Amino acid sequence: MDVSELPYYPMRDFEPLMKGLVIGGVGIVHVFLAQFAVGAGALLCYLQWLAGRAREPDARAFVDGFFKTLVLVSFVLGALSGVAMWLVAIQVSPRTIGLMVAEFHWLWAAEWTLFALEVVAGYCFYRYGPELEDAQRLRLLVLYAVASWLSLFVINGILSWQLTPGGWTESGSLLAGFFNPSFWPSLLFRTVVSLCLAALAACLVVNTMHALSRERMSALIRRFAHLLAPMASMPALGAWYLAILPADSRGWVLGGSAAMSLFLNVAVVASLLIGAYAALGLWRGRLFINAATAALLCALAFGATAGGEFVREGVRKPYTVRGALYSNSITPAEVRRLRATGSVALDPYPLLDAGRYPTDELRRGAKVLRFQCSVCHTLEGVNGLAHLTGAWSAEQLRLNVANLQHTKTFMPPFAGNARDLEALVQLLLWVRAGRPGAWSEEDDAELRARLDRMLEEAGTEAGFAGAEARGGAGR
Repeated sequence: MDVSELPYYPMRDFEPLMKGLVIGGVGIVHVFLAQFAVGAGALLCYLQWLAGRAREPDARAFVDGFFKTLVLVSFVLGALSGVAMWLVAIQVSPRTIGLMVAEFHWLWAAEWTLFALEVVAGYCFYRYGPELEDAQRLRLLVLYAVASWLSLFVINGILSWQLTPGGWTESGSLLAGFFNPSFWPSLLFRTVVSLCLAALAACLVVNTMHALSRERMSALIRRFAHLLAPMASMPALGAWYLAILPADSRGWVLGGSAAMSLFLNVAVVASLLIGAYAALGLWRGRLFINAATAALLCALAFGATAGGEFVREGVRKPYTVRGALYSNSITPAEVRRLRATGSVALDPYPLLDAGRYPTDELRRGAKVLRFQCSVCHTLEGVNGLAHLTGAWSAEQLRLNVANLQHTKTFMPPFAGNARDLEALVQLLLWVRAGRPGAWSEEDDAELRARLDRMLEEAGTEAGFAGAEARGGAGR
């Protein structure tokens, strides 16, 4: 087996914070900023159009002021969070990023070109906008808005491919993967969210324009509220998206996973609160939004974004690319091979703290955990395996790990042999015992034979796939 094909990482053995949590946190911030930038383009075009037709006297002044906020938030913080996203993703899951780039490199190149066009148009407006006529200003803003939305168009296709690759799985077709089953509901939903974020941010920014009277601010806020109207389509778009999801993924958010159901509810409730305020307060009551209320609405929008992104990432389990790559960066074909060879037989990286393990078996178990589990789990920190399995006996540990994809169907199959499995079990038992300085090695041929039978009976397919084959529910 080619060592270069496997996801070995020369990292510290176990960290207190799981790496998947880091990439999730950075990703939520970046998505929030990026979607705000897309919606801001549409908002600015709308207001500049109003200014050019003399339908809103303060529209031009607001566009100039709001654009400075857009430059700071999108061009600076958005760009920094984008670089951070790539850096963290490459460290945490290089095979996933590698597969995405390998399959969609020309689309990535197109997206980077669109982003460059967006930045150039934006800085040209920032530098020359105050000196230009209304028609010229509108052209620059339309260029910015179209480039930013097309950037979303491309990124949406690649991200939705991870969950619903569609015909790509069989044919390898780029177009089949890009225009996958969840492409359109996801794109439309993200577009609506982008408009909402821009409108809420505009309500916050307008409160910093102290030269305007309350009445003039209210007139602008009523214009911003027009971009909140598409929120009425969110329930239909959300239902469409759920209907498109694979049955097992849909099951997680509809009660199969408490965490995913919780975050879905956070996103739904936050969106409902924003929509209710827009409908009753802005459209019907024509209320004024002060800075504190606008900040609260923006915080709710961030919460809705965070909940939605958590769910989008979570429903891919046990994959990062459905059917092609498991969440621990091992492919289905490699699971079958590693069952024969062992998962760490070719691991070229030593443990950085090898001396703290009293036996070779425990050191092997540490490597197994690092190789198969460390993206989503720590040993004793966040989502720690020692805590999650603390109530299991030694025999329960062996049985549940051997049947990992059936124990929890959002887990990938155990990708190792009987020695790997027992080494991991002994590591967890050793930690549970308080890490004593002496620990006996398990070298029972009958036990290894029994573990081999367990692994063979569990199979190497994803848990839900096995359940479907048996006609069961898999949960």
